[in-house]
Amino acid sequence: MTSPQPKAHGTRRTLARIIAWLVAIVVVLIAVLVAFILTFDWNRAKPYVNEKVSEAIGRPFAIVGDLKVGWRRPPGETGWRAWVPWPRFSATQIEVANPDWTKTPKFATLDEIDFEVAVLPLLAHDIVIPAINLVNPSVDVERLADGRNNWTFKLPASSGPSTWKLDLHDITFSNGDIAVSDQQTKTEVKVTVSLLGQGIPIGKVMEQQEAASRQGSAQVIGRSGATRLAQQAEKQQASEAAAASAASAASDTSAASSTAASQGMGSKLAAIGASAASNANAASGGQTTEPFYAIGWSVKGTYNKTPLSGEGKLGGVLALQDANRPFPVQADVRAGDMHIALVGTVTDPARLAAVDLRLWLQGQSMAHLYNLTGVTLPETPPYATEGRFVGQFRKGASVFRYENFTGRVGGSDLGGTLVYTQRATRPLLSGALVSNLLQFSDLAPIIGADSSASKAKRGDTVKQPSARVIPVEPFKTDRWSAIDADVKFTGKRIIKQGSLPIQDLYTHVIMTDGVLALDPLQFGVAGGTLATRVNLDGSTAPLKARGTAEARHLKLKQLFPSVKSMQSALGEINGDASLSATGNSPAALASTSNGEVKLLVTQGTVSRLLMEAAGLNVANVVYEKLFGQRDVNINCAAADFVATNGVLDPRVFALDTDDAVIDITGPIDLRDESLDMKVHPHTKGFRIFSLRSPLYVKGTFKDPHVGVDAAALALRGGAMVGLGLINPFAALIPLIAPSNNKPLPCGQLFSQMHQHPVAPPPGQKMRAPASAPVSGSAASARGVAASRSSRPAQQPDAGSQPGLQNLYKGS
Repeated sequence: MTSPQPKAHGTRRTLARIIAWLVAIVVVLIAVLVAFILTFDWNRAKPYVNEKVSEAIGRPFAIVGDLKVGWRRPPGETGWRAWVPWPRFSATQIEVANPDWTKTPKFATLDEIDFEVAVLPLLAHDIVIPAINLVNPSVDVERLADGRNNWTFKLPASSGPSTWKLDLHDITFSNGDIAVSDQQTKTEVKVTVSLLGQGIPIGKVMEQQEAASRQGSAQVIGRSGATRLAQQAEKQQASEAAAASAASAASDTSAASSTAASQGMGSKLAAIGASAASNANAASGGQTTEPFYAIGWSVKGTYNKTPLSGEGKLGGVLALQDANRPFPVQADVRAGDMHIALVGTVTDPARLAAVDLRLWLQGQSMAHLYNLTGVTLPETPPYATEGRFVGQFRKGASVFRYENFTGRVGGSDLGGTLVYTQRATRPLLSGALVSNLLQFSDLAPIIGADSSASKAKRGDTVKQPSARVIPVEPFKTDRWSAIDADVKFTGKRIIKQGSLPIQDLYTHVIMTDGVLALDPLQFGVAGGTLATRVNLDGSTAPLKARGTAEARHLKLKQLFPSVKSMQSALGEINGDASLSATGNSPAALASTSNGEVKLLVTQGTVSRLLMEAAGLNVANVVYEKLFGQRDVNINCAAADFVATNGVLDPRVFALDTDDAVIDITGPIDLRDESLDMKVHPHTKGFRIFSLRSPLYVKGTFKDPHVGVDAAALALRGGAMVGLGLINPFAALIPLIAPSNNKPLPCGQLFSQMHQHPVAPPPGQKMRAPASAPVSGSAASARGVAASRSSRPAQQPDAGSQPGLQNLYKGS
């Protein structure tokens, strides 16, 4: 029997040959493939790549330069994985086209791009790219007024979620440029981006920015003002640091340390500065988790037609991938005359979840912030502030707080918290502000009453006429409808040049849909109060205004504390006013005002020295002509004016002294700021050789003229000469003031004041006043009664205080 063994050996040999051939074929194929890959001109694949990418982004894409593929051993891999090479792709001169409506033909250009792809993760549909290197990227961003933009690509519709996942670890570049042209925001800027070379910790940047910003503050508000601001800020930071330390001590120490190390360091730095960060690092054993800056940027151009320039820093690309890791940001930007600087962190920058920044603001007027932020603020003197800015981004309901900030505005200090709340209708600015030491002159720019030099600094182009006193600068009512406001302001102590002792100020500013209300605007004056309520409706053209004023218990001796003769005066001033008007400036409102103004003075003392101290030039001249140099006691004084289309006519304007009753007649015209008044003195008792005659007060507020009524004086002098020709003793008759004048009827005047002043609706004319009273105290009394019967039918404002008469019961 023959053995089958040779046949088995033959089968094995045949199988071995087949396997060997297969291996050889595979090796040859691999060798051919490797040779093909290594020798293939990948530029031949550019048309295919360009076509596919163009289809994917819906925009022409082109690799103009070379396309290359190389292979290298993967870095950091060990074992058999180290033998699986990674492909390295590179391409030069890459271009992405713009839509045909843009100013520039290319959306983006790139000198070169190269990156590696890990091979093995591709088996799990993961595209792992350790890093992409970009050489000189350039991007042009454009948006038209109709909303069309070039950064929205027409991507093909997807049938479902992709099974592939991209994992990009890092992006590196040397320099890059971004050009932005946005017609909606009127922005034309160029941004340059570059790598810093080495990371810079946020604490160091905080120190540098604080020093630079405080130096900038000195240039805006002066060195002394900047020093005071720095002291205020350091005091506030110390208070915040103490509060943070107390809160930390009250909680579990180890848990608090862990939380601060992993999440909160950036926030604390932004809140209390680099020194607090150093203390926290020392407390945690010297380890630091401070965010680092890796990218620098600069910007130059215009924003909303305002020149814009600045520079700053950002964290690295790796920091963007961790939503829980604070991403550091820093900026130092100038926009027009404004200087804005910030240092801090952004949480989850890909979705802008929140910000926590130290923010510095400086400029010539806070009103200029409107062009940059859209927040409506009043005109102010030069200012500088610093504080903590925190915010939460929510769709349609973001909230930002500039909390516990300190500042200087002109010569005044300012502090508090402002909250910006995004809403569906209009955003809301709310908060509470406090000034511990307020220069009264710093309020003048709000109504355009500051000096020409101040106007020039804040860029006001409206020139105040040299002959006018009331400001003509218009209100910017077009901004009022952009935001609502609910802000309370307290001036604890007011410093004012001159003798008027205004002690303090409080106002509640409410703005709703273009209607601005100061309810109240209240001053502490001379031991009493001056409370006003003002409503300005800027939603109409022209602006409609209405307001009331109530002066209560203003002590005469406190009004003029430096005048000795006033210190024995027991009297006080009380007054009421109610006015309405239309117009877009203080001058326009004054020239259309309608309503009533009332004033009462009791038991006072008046002297020429008092007139000079008060700066009342017209009254000073009048007083000198009536009384000479001596002091005169006031029994009472009353003024009751009716305003009709900007003209103030006195129903009653009278003064009762120990030796005379004085009536004043004639209008005050606010339309051209002119005066045409006569002062009628009536001597009490029997006076011989009295040449008192009516005085006139004419001219303008800026240039008034006071003199003796020459016609009346000539008539009296002519009578004296004529009688002297007949009988020398008869010439004395015109110079004798008989005692047929009675004291001013103060009681009747008080009764006249029992009704609160009223005003018609804005734009409606006040009913014409009664005829001016004739000379003589009895005629004055008749004028009182007549004016009461001629009062308009309007009712007092709801909620108004009691009339002046109630203040003088028993007088």
